[in-house]
Amino acid sequence: MMDKNTEFVEAGNFLRPQRRPSPASVWKWVGAASLLISIPFLRTKLSFQPSCSRNADHPTRVTYLGEHITWEQCGDLKGRPLECSSIDVPMDQFNATNSGNKTFTIPLIRMRGHNATQNLLLNPGGPGASGIEFLYRRGELLQSIVGEGFHLLSFDPRGINSSSPQATCYPDTDTRRQRSTVRNNRVVEDSIEAYAWSHNFVRACADTMGEHALYLNTPQTAADMNNIIDALGQESMVYWGFSYGTLLGQTYATMFPDRSDRIIIDGVANQFDWYQGQLDTETFENTEDVWEGFLDECIKAGEDCPLSSLATSKDTLKGKLLSLGEQLTGNPVSVYVNNSVYGTLTYETIWYDAIFPALYKPANWYLLADRLAKMLEGNATEALLAYGLDEPWGLEGDSIHFVTYNDGASGAPYFPQDRQSLLDILIPYMNQSIFAPAENGRYYIKQQWQIPRTHNYVPRRGVKTARPLLILSTSYDPVCPLVSARSANAAFEGSKIIEVLGYGHCSLAIPSTCLARHVREFLYNGTLPDDHTRCEADGPYFIKPEEDGKVKSHRHFDDPEEQKIHLAQLELARDWQW
Repeated sequence: MMDKNTEFVEAGNFLRPQRRPSPASVWKWVGAASLLISIPFLRTKLSFQPSCSRNADHPTRVTYLGEHITWEQCGDLKGRPLECSSIDVPMDQFNATNSGNKTFTIPLIRMRGHNATQNLLLNPGGPGASGIEFLYRRGELLQSIVGEGFHLLSFDPRGINSSSPQATCYPDTDTRRQRSTVRNNRVVEDSIEAYAWSHNFVRACADTMGEHALYLNTPQTAADMNNIIDALGQESMVYWGFSYGTLLGQTYATMFPDRSDRIIIDGVANQFDWYQGQLDTETFENTEDVWEGFLDECIKAGEDCPLSSLATSKDTLKGKLLSLGEQLTGNPVSVYVNNSVYGTLTYETIWYDAIFPALYKPANWYLLADRLAKMLEGNATEALLAYGLDEPWGLEGDSIHFVTYNDGASGAPYFPQDRQSLLDILIPYMNQSIFAPAENGRYYIKQQWQIPRTHNYVPRRGVKTARPLLILSTSYDPVCPLVSARSANAAFEGSKIIEVLGYGHCSLAIPSTCLARHVREFLYNGTLPDDHTRCEADGPYFIKPEEDGKVKSHRHFDDPEEQKIHLAQLELARDWQW
């Protein structure tokens, strides 16, 4: 059981020169920015009446009829109590001899619904994003969308964030700082360095984690989810997974179809590519469409988009920004604020740390346009402060590497081991999108990965689950395209797609009360639409943020519950840090 000083951390990152796999590879992946969350254990009385014990020196401990774990109060979210617990799971879920007495500890967090009898498990993505942090920061908004009929429960999967042991390739922070620097974004020019650096990095990953490294993979986590609902006394899985969480959801539904009662996958990745492909062939399918959408919507927005005053058409605006990129390639911009705040803005900074991440979240397009417009006019200070000082894709530890490469076709059995052969594979792939080189470096790690694949999971089609899956997608997702949602639709019998007509990563990227109604119908009644369903987005793309930081409604709804859902969706859509 966690003590009262437990801290849940989504902090720390690779030093900037070793570019954390970008949206395409941190990725699909809801990229939660670095954040330190401390959840103090409170001693306030809960509004519900569980069986509980307490004394003056310990936080409230709570047990519930039918459950097999004890919870502790661990703070509140705008007056709503949160409770935390943990479970131990076998190191190897599929071979007790391998595990012996070795385990992973999985922390849990829950916000109880007022009228709930079941738990809805949430996974925000990654692999590496913290479910603890996700619920702590955004649980109230998610509850507004889901309603009070479910307890919201999330967890840090094995190896991730506050789970133990945590996946890491470095023995300590100093070693990470000293050894993690590598240049790997220029596909040809950086190939030699990326190839040489990765030889050492993969060895460090294997040496640092030891035996536990073999069992950091998605099928193991899927089995852990059964341990979670077993501890809750819940027979069937109710789940909503975003981005990488869709891979976890698809894996669970394939492995345990009879327990898959209500599974929602949102912002879908192609599991066939993930487990079996050398390259993620669908990742950039719609990335350029979102980029073009940003430009097009800016011109349409007129004075509501700060960049529109600098161009008369979408093509003109695109040309100006491409020219800016070319200038930065040879002449980075130096910005000095004071003796502790200064730096340079490079092509990589603007293209991969500013524009690419913003494609995920259209609610941030106004701020991106404003900063780029000022930069084009000679003032780059705001761009430096927003994009040039911090790593935008930071995740605690190195679980993204372990899970990604342990899951997939990695290492010598699947890749030629010389540098030139890999470069020959990568060049056509990197040429498919202006943003593709952001994930160049990860393929050298994948090529040389040394930890053997220990799972035997194989994706398949024709899976019949207890209840068909609900699949959510935008029309144009920058890293998890609609075509990947269609792949999942073909794999799971009876599943249905709901498409939000717009841009962004996952359905929460743009508000749509139409989508929210379908989600509730599915969760509460098991109701799916008859066919592929399209939902309109509620509101424009370019909106200047309110000076007080509050969200302003884009539409009026006569139903107070729909108005509440709309405001919650707006808040989630603008939240850069899922």
